[in-house]
Amino acid sequence: MLALDAYAMAVGGARVMEPGADLGICAAVVSSLTGKPVPEDFVLCGEVGLGGELRGVSGLERRLSEAARLGFQRALVASSAPEMSVGLDLIRVSTVFDAMLALGLIQF
Repeated sequence: MLALDAYAMAVGGARVMEPGADLGICAAVVSSLTGKPVPEDFVLCGEVGLGGELRGVSGLERRLSEAARLGFQRALVASSAPEMSVGLDLIRVSTVFDAMLALGLIQF
């Protein structure tokens, strides 16, 4: 059995209570375990439920518009996210497992 600890730190005034960071933190942990990096052109935004389901977050269109302005090209979002035109390719997933597959961090 592996004994591993994971720590997450928010900087720049971000609140740790922000649910939109859940998916990014999950990807960072899986990336660390697999040694595979998250693709640099992806932005991840979603709340993760206890069962691994991915939920949408408030203000998603505004968040993704800003991500596009910063140079991101693809966004991983919950399958329930509304249709929007933000200048990013939206990749919709239902679970954390599906998200890690879409990012290429795991294989099935």
